[in-house]
Amino acid sequence: MAKDQLEVLNVLDQAKTQLYHFTAVVIAGMGFFTDAYDLFCISLVTKLLGRIYYYVPGSSKPGSLPPNAASAVNGVALCGTLAGQLFFGWLGDKLGRKRVYGITLMLMVGCSIASGLSFGSSPRAVMATLCFFRFWLGFGIGGDYPLSATIMAEYSNKKTRGSFIAAVFAMQGFGILAGGTVAIVVSSIFSAAYPAPPFSVDPLGSTVPQADYVWRIILMFGALPAVLTYYWRMKMPETPRYTALVAKNAEKTCADMSKVLQIDIQVEKQDLESQGRGETTRFGLFSREFLRRHGLHLLGTTSTWFLLDIAYYSQNLFQKDIFSAVGWLPAAKSMSALGELYKIARAQTLIALCGTVPGYWFTVFLIDRIGRFTIQSIGFLFMSVFMFALALPYHHWTLKENRIGFVVMYGLTFFFANFGPNSTTFVVPAEIFPARFRATCHGISAASGKAGAIVGAFGFLYASQNKDKAKADPGFPAGIGMRNSLIVLAVINLLGLLMTLLVPESKGKSLEEMSQENCEGTENHAKNESAIV
Repeated sequence: MAKDQLEVLNVLDQAKTQLYHFTAVVIAGMGFFTDAYDLFCISLVTKLLGRIYYYVPGSSKPGSLPPNAASAVNGVALCGTLAGQLFFGWLGDKLGRKRVYGITLMLMVGCSIASGLSFGSSPRAVMATLCFFRFWLGFGIGGDYPLSATIMAEYSNKKTRGSFIAAVFAMQGFGILAGGTVAIVVSSIFSAAYPAPPFSVDPLGSTVPQADYVWRIILMFGALPAVLTYYWRMKMPETPRYTALVAKNAEKTCADMSKVLQIDIQVEKQDLESQGRGETTRFGLFSREFLRRHGLHLLGTTSTWFLLDIAYYSQNLFQKDIFSAVGWLPAAKSMSALGELYKIARAQTLIALCGTVPGYWFTVFLIDRIGRFTIQSIGFLFMSVFMFALALPYHHWTLKENRIGFVVMYGLTFFFANFGPNSTTFVVPAEIFPARFRATCHGISAASGKAGAIVGAFGFLYASQNKDKAKADPGFPAGIGMRNSLIVLAVINLLGLLMTLLVPESKGKSLEEMSQENCEGTENHAKNESAIV
């Protein structure tokens, strides 16, 4: 970039917050609303699926998903998300953010609806269909991570950029809340229409045939918010930084920004094109120069996101198991299938309302005041503190009189996850890499996070089983127990705190300053002047 930074980028960095910024937050944020709804609502219906499809007549326990089915249902969307983050991140840098943005949304819509369908009625056919479409649902969701973060970063001014990117991600909290609310409403309606006795009274009658519609309605509802935002997503212009720095189209950059910021911008075409020629000589992704400039940054963003998601997804996907282990949820035998769904949804909604959602919005309001590094460090530290506080006196929390205290402490771990690394690991990779690699590097960082989520989803499922095999869930081997599993998660959070030291602070700095693109251009400009002399 020439020493006189492109006027259009200066205008962006200095621009006042306008209506368009809030519109972009809503358009991009509704994608994350859908993402969170689709990824986390599966944890609400897994016990219902077990009762419907895997009850063994004559058994003294309600049906539950066997280990392989439980692992697949919980983890397959995460595998799809990982693949989607890598693929669409790369594609977003090659073709442009806008051209790829609609594809991800349509994948989410189609696969959300298809997740509620079945090619056959046998347990194997239902699970196979569910897993197939949830993989491709995850693939679409994965694309939304690098694209939404990059789009919001490249449109924002440097003063409030962190808040706007965090606000997009904060829509996840409302998605989780909506998942619980929809499950509560649907289960309540069906329970009222088709009353059922508890399992202990009538094992077969406790799961009414109509319960098979309930989980399908809950999963398919995730398509609605995505459909509502498709038109507006297609109307968004390409980001000015991509058009200027990657596509190198001066006229379109000025036209788009004049429309968005409602001011007249004029940039000499030859200035932008001459900058573009200098830029093509720069280093490539994973070149020695890239690793020298950004290697430690990429290690920092990938490792912190990986470690965070092991703990975060373990907590989120298996809340129902943790609540059952400490006795906050009644024994499964004492409830009907829909009654159990209602109580699981109520518990998760309470945690989301009191811990998850406030944490996201604390980050939105404070990230541009106290910085990304501070929030991420505080979050990792207090997640560790509260997990140790839950794990070390674990027996204390299982006593009936202490269960409310457990829920409060558990909710605080969610608060500090979201007022902490769960938000900042999303924000920072969109700010610190060059424009031509920005979506790719964000996708790599996010995919590393999803690798951690897969470790959490599969690992915690087995590790948290009771040490006594007789008390473990049917089909599972003995594990290390809930107490030791929580200790392991606390240690993982401490490792995340350590790796945060590799992540640079981007508060108040332009994207070009953080990515060192202004330094590159200055060097090229100086070389060109020397050559002329």
